[in-house]
Parts: sequence; C-alpha cells; structure tokens
Amino acid sequence: SDHMENIYGYLMKYTNLVTGWQYRFFVLNNDAGLLEYFVNEQSRHLKPRGTLQLAGAVISPSDEDSHTFTVNAASGEQYKLRATDAKERQHWVSRLQICTQHHTEAIGKNNPPLKSRSFSLASQGSANSPGVQRRPSQNAISFFNVGHHRLPTGKRVPIMQPDHLVDVREMMSQAEGQQRDLIRSIECLPVSGHLTSLDQDLLMLKATSMATMNCLNDCFHILQLQHASQQKGSLPAGTTISWLEPKISLANHFKNGAAQNFPAEINKPASVREEQSIAESCQLTREPEEINPDEELEDICDDKEDDLGAVEDQRSVILHLLSQLKLGMDLTRVVLPTFILEKRSLLEMYADFMSHPDLFIVITNGTTPEERMIRFVEYYLTSFHEGRKGAIAKKPYNPIIGETFHCSWRMLKSEVDTEAGSNLPAHSPSDQLTPSKDMEGQTEPDYYTVKFVAEQVSHHPPVSGFYAECVERKMCVNAHVWTKSKFLGMSIGVTMIGEGVLSLLEHGEEYTFSLPCAYARSILTVPWVELGGKVNINCAKTGYSASINFHTKPFYGGKLHRVTGEVKQNVTNTVVCRVQGEWNSVLEFTYSNGETKYVDLTKLSVTRKRVRPLEKQGPFESRRLWQHVTESLRDGDIDKATEHKRALEERQRNEERLRAETETPWCTKYFLKEGDGWVYHKPLWKTVSAVQTQQTETN
Repeated sequence: SDHMENIYGYLMKYTNLVTGWQYRFFVLNNDAGLLEYFVNEQSRHLKPRGTLQLAGAVISPSDEDSHTFTVNAASGEQYKLRATDAKERQHWVSRLQICTQHHTEAIGKNNPPLKSRSFSLASQGSANSPGVQRRPSQNAISFFNVGHHRLPTGKRVPIMQPDHLVDVREMMSQAEGQQRDLIRSIECLPVSGHLTSLDQDLLMLKATSMATMNCLNDCFHILQLQHASQQKGSLPAGTTISWLEPKISLANHFKNGAAQNFPAEINKPASVREEQSIAESCQLTREPEEINPDEELEDICDDKEDDLGAVEDQRSVILHLLSQLKLGMDLTRVVLPTFILEKRSLLEMYADFMSHPDLFIVITNGTTPEERMIRFVEYYLTSFHEGRKGAIAKKPYNPIIGETFHCSWRMLKSEVDTEAGSNLPAHSPSDQLTPSKDMEGQTEPDYYTVKFVAEQVSHHPPVSGFYAECVERKMCVNAHVWTKSKFLGMSIGVTMIGEGVLSLLEHGEEYTFSLPCAYARSILTVPWVELGGKVNINCAKTGYSASINFHTKPFYGGKLHRVTGEVKQNVTNTVVCRVQGEWNSVLEFTYSNGETKYVDLTKLSVTRKRVRPLEKQGPFESRRLWQHVTESLRDGDIDKATEHKRALEERQRNEERLRAETETPWCTKYFLKEGDGWVYHKPLWKTVSAVQTQQTETN
C-alpha cells in the first residue's frame, strides 16, 4: 500500500522531569512493525537508542494541544512525542495507526493454535485494510473452524426464513461455546513459563474473538428486527420474539481458570430472579409517588472508594479491555468490568452534589442581585468535592431507564440563619425569610427541608433528570444531563451535556448553568478524576454572569484540579468577584470591596442525606434496584456482583426490544419533555404561581 512506506524525521521526545523534551530522530519500520529512534540522523546506522513493537499498541493524539501524541505499546512502555505542528502530528499518527492495525491483524493469522483446541483464527481485517485480502470463502460463520454447519462456498445465500433464524441461532450458540472454551484454555495456562495466560498475543486473541462474537450478535439482532417487522401484522396478540442472549462481557472472564457458565433460569439465585421479575410490577403504574420526608432516615452508608486492590488484581482485564477500544470510541454501549464500579448509582451521585444544603438555601438570602450570584457561584464550586467518593476514579452504576432516587436534607433554622450567614463574611447580613407553615393549625418545624428526586428518563442517549426544592425558601433547581463518554487513549472523557436552572421565586430570578467535563486519568495505574472545561452561569433578569474554567493539568508541570473564574455585571462589564484555587481543596474568593475569603472544602461540614429504608423503597428506586450488586461489591465478590448486574442489564435490553416490537413509547414518571430538555412534573414555580392566583381570586 502507498500508506505503508517507511517514514522518518525529527520529533521531540519527553524523557523525564530533569531533561524534559529532547529532539530525537525517529524511523517507522513498517515491515518489522517497529518505531525506532536515534540520537540524530547521523547515528541512524548504529543501534537504535529505543524500539517499540507496534502490534497491539495504542496511538493517542493529546487532547490538551495539537502537537503532542503518545505511543502506548502492548508491553506497557510509552513514548510521549511532540511534532512541530498539527499537520506533522497528523501525518505521524495516521502512519503509525495504519502500521499498528496491519501488524495487530497479522497476529490473528500467524499465531499458532493451542494444542488443546483446534481453532484457527481467520483474518480480522476488513477488505480495505492494508496488506490484508479476504478469501472468498471467509464469512462470519466460519470465524471458528468448528467443522460443521458450514455454508457452501460460492453459493448464493437465500433470504432468511424463520426456520433459518433458528439454525443461525444454533450456530451462534455453538460459536459462543467454542469462544468460551478458547478463553478458558488461555486462562488455564500457567502465569509463568514459555506460554502464559498473560502473553500479549493471547490477550489480543481473546480481545479479537470477543469483538467478533459481539459483532455477530449485533448482526443477528438486526435480522431478528427485520423478521419482526415483516411479521408484525400476522403475530397474535401478546406474542414476543425470543431474543438472543446479551453480548459477552469482560465481566464473565475475570479469574484465570474459572469456568463461567450461563445457568438456566432455574439455577439462578432468588435475588437474580427477583431482579428479572420486578419489571412487571413496575410497569403496572408509572404515576408519580409523593415521598413523605418523615419516612426518610439519616443515611448511615459511607462507601468511600479508596480501595485499589480490585483494580490492581484485574490489571490484565483492563489491558484486555483497552485492546478492544479505538481512540475516540463512544463508550456508551461498552460493557465495562464490574470491579471498576463504585457502590452507588449515577442518580445518587447527582444527589451527593447537594451535600452542602446550608450553602444552597442561603443563596436567596442575598440582599442584592450581585450578592445572590456570588453566593450561587460559591455553592456551585463547593459541590464537586463531596460528589466524589474518595480519590480513586471509579464509575457509578449506569441507571436503568425508569430508575429513580429520592432523598432529602434537614437543617436547623437556627444554625442555617446564623452559621451559614457568618460563613460568608464578605457579604452584608442577610434578611431572614419567613418560612411558610406546613399545614394550617400545626406548628411549623424548626428545620428547613430540601427535597431531591432524580429519574433516568432515557436509555439511548442516557439522560438523567434531577430536581431539588426548598419550599420554605421558595427556591428550586431543575436539570437534565446526558453523559457522553469517549476513550482517549490512557484516559476516559465524560462530557456532561445539558443544562440546569436555579429558580429563586422570592426574587423572580432564574440562573442557568452547565456542568464541566470529567476525565478518568491514568487508567492503567492509579486512576484519578480530573474536571475540565468552561462553565457559564447566567441570570438574564439581573444581567449578572459568571465564567468558570476547570483547568486540566498541562502535559508538563502545573497544578492539579485548578479552577479560576470571575463574576461580572454584563451591562458595565465590571468584575465583582474573582475566584481561584482547587475544586477539591482550597478556594480563594476576592471581592470588589477588596476583601478575600478562603474556603477549605476538606473542612466544610457535610449534611447527611435522608433516605427511606430499603423495605419502603419502590422496586425501581436506585438503592433497592442495585442492592444485590452493592452488597456483593462490599463483600468483595466480583463474580456475584457481575451476575446481578448482568441480570439487570439483560432485563433492560429485553424490555427495550419489546417496546420497539410493539411500538410502545416509554412513559416517564416524574419528568416531562419540554423542547430539548426535561422538566419536573410539579415544579415549585407552578405550585407557588397557583397559590398566588388562588389568593388573588379570594381577595
């Protein structure tokens, strides 16, 4: 191929903190699949200073600038390189990726079969891949040489009839069995010696075989959908199609030598059968439920995610996963291993952003629009630290469509009105609002209550809606977030697409805001979380706005978790407050009057949320829905957690396919679609407006 020529030239290579970047002469040897470098061009005839095998490597352009990229070899060695400009970087990256793909595909053809099995791996490449040509007899069914049910070579494949789908499914089941045997054979190999279970070629073989089976599952799913659409008019009422088992996931291949079975329904634990059966009861009613805060108890759960043991034990599984991913790949539909999960749903994580409700409810105490905007910025920046559970980057559960989470917070009025106000010394004293009575004839409580509800309103794309309100303070916040994740090489980026609106009904003000991007860095070593991107907060009525920048760490030097921002009056373009610091440590606020305030987020008091006991929760509430996964993770039983997680995901897929088959739209419970967003069905601004209208009519 014209794109497989050897290329060479100077690139900057990052060595270490002392010597930094140095120019080196690099040579891409396409025939050998090697990237070599020399001190300079004149020493090219000498032995290379360094060499990387490109088979199985990941080539990653940096997301921080347009010149830098990394070459991550399958051996774990990494080159950090920098071209002179974006065009030169693209030239090197594209040639390296082509060479890497070519030699990675060659592994499948050249790797000898295992003695205990008679497998031969067909070429993994497409017909357009460099150096790879497809034989006429090569097709999806002949991926494994199983020796039976072969399609005759050269014959035209007839249109699929229902009985043919049954035959295909049988062949697929046999291929899946062969693939599982292959995985077991590899994992039963010793961990040391000439041929080990961690051999890089065998890891690549596991990855490619799994990717191929997933692709065949997708193709078969398409055939089933086509057949269902053709037969829709003739199917009896209530008839459903028996769908193929879900994709093979990495979680099914955790421990070397462990036989992973797909047990029949009768052999499943009672808890798994419960997870699969609660769908019917949940679908009986989608009417909103009024949660009584008096039924909620102070949360005693404290699952900090600082344990790295499971991640370290499963390093080969992470390598296995990375070998299947491509740069920029959307991870929404990728089944991730269970051991990287933290013990809470994404919906509960949104609730944990409200762990400083005292700072939230004093926003409306501000006596001027400027003061209220500054108070909101202060609250906003203090919310992210407690939203993370520990220093290790783990992933919350992906919420099931229709999943909900409810909680509340209570704060003594005496403490909020005094301590929360004194917590903001740069501002003038606040006017205390008169809270409304709960019910006529009853004594009003001596505490404020903030209620929270979240719901997963969509599965594809994954969209969550959440809403919080404090009736006594006449304020509420409504938001919807679409989490979109991408593979970035040695990190994973999550974009939080959506918008939130804070409503201060006492002042008739609305504050729109967005959320920063999140990154899981160093996923092969000790994963950690970083926030990045620019966030804007605006109040159209008052003309005040805030611009906040979450800075990602530069490639060389610089501080972690840095954040800067400013609050300004748009009409006069006057900056009234500046902020700098770290979003998980200390923040410094400088006000227009010259005063400065420091907030140590690690020392801020946290108000524990109140949650109903599991026995009082509905079957689709987060903690009850995921309780068996959470308990297994606490016990350290990854296999059991994986089984429960798989049962929930399988049920969700089956329900989604049934809705598609019957053309039944999903009905949300608490949130309504309005334009491009989602709004709580009974927001406080509607309730207050209705009460005011009623009082006006009475008067």
